[in-house]
Amino acid sequence: MYRPLLFIVVPCYNEEEVLPVTSKMFLNKLLDLIKKEKIDEQSRILFVNDGSKDETWNIIVRLAKEDEHYIGISQSRNRGHQKAVLAGLMEAKDKCDITISIDCDGQDDINAMDQMVEEYLNGCEIVYGVRSDRSTDTWFKRTTAQGFYKFMSYMGVELVYNHADYRLVSSRVLDAFTDFKEVNLFLRGMFPLVGFKSTSVYYERHERIAGETHYPLSKMLSLAFDGITSLSVKPIRMIVGLGILISLISFIGVIWSVSVRLMGYSVDGWASTISTICFIGGIQLLCIGVIGEYIGKIYMEVKKRPRYIISERIGDIYENSPSTLQDKGEYRNVSEKK
Repeated sequence: MYRPLLFIVVPCYNEEEVLPVTSKMFLNKLLDLIKKEKIDEQSRILFVNDGSKDETWNIIVRLAKEDEHYIGISQSRNRGHQKAVLAGLMEAKDKCDITISIDCDGQDDINAMDQMVEEYLNGCEIVYGVRSDRSTDTWFKRTTAQGFYKFMSYMGVELVYNHADYRLVSSRVLDAFTDFKEVNLFLRGMFPLVGFKSTSVYYERHERIAGETHYPLSKMLSLAFDGITSLSVKPIRMIVGLGILISLISFIGVIWSVSVRLMGYSVDGWASTISTICFIGGIQLLCIGVIGEYIGKIYMEVKKRPRYIISERIGDIYENSPSTLQDKGEYRNVSEKK
């Protein structure tokens, strides 16, 4: 019976309060899947330390020494959640058959992993974890999150509604994903672009077990801007449409003013002139700002800076591996795929 080798990829940033709790949950789930003979016994839990400033990395090191199922990598500095997830996926892709990425806070139901693995065995290469219920979120968090998905969809970004970064991905998909070289990452919008057979698994979202969220409204807005400007040109097209509309209105205004002047009914006006100038000036600055955002993204892409840099590794699979401190966003194989 075929049993895929699974790596559970867990990005961590300042998670010293919740990690001791959720690490046991992940291990129990991994051992349960192994006991049920759904996955290979060499499966691992891969923690990705995203430049934490607390004891997160020390906890990961201790866990790896206590149990061989725990392994970890640490980035040289904090680079953001999306790049931490990417680092873990690229680290795992040549060592396993499937990966499941999940946040460290315990809000995503780990029991959904059973169905994810089943869907993979049934032929799906990507399995999205979708939140069926967000009643544990505050009204503000729930409203802004749902508005986020609807707005992204309206802007032309292909998304799975209410899916974040809890997903199963096969190594075959990850091999294809390596051709996506962009620096500005929005993973939940990029994986649908890869293709392959996919499905969704639904689960109820829980409250955070401990600590505070690291994704406030400001980061959510930043993620939305990254997603829109990285995966859609609709804002540029909206600017074009707005320019055409204002030009049409201005042309009509010119005809009207000339007609009034010829009929001798013109009256000198200050308020209307100032209002028109302010309106047009504001629209121009807004449009320039949107275009500037795209130019900034192009600037970052052209520089081709590394998306992540791994400074340390811990775990039994790395014990006899060569030093890889110089890795810069590209994975270098250090062990054979099981």
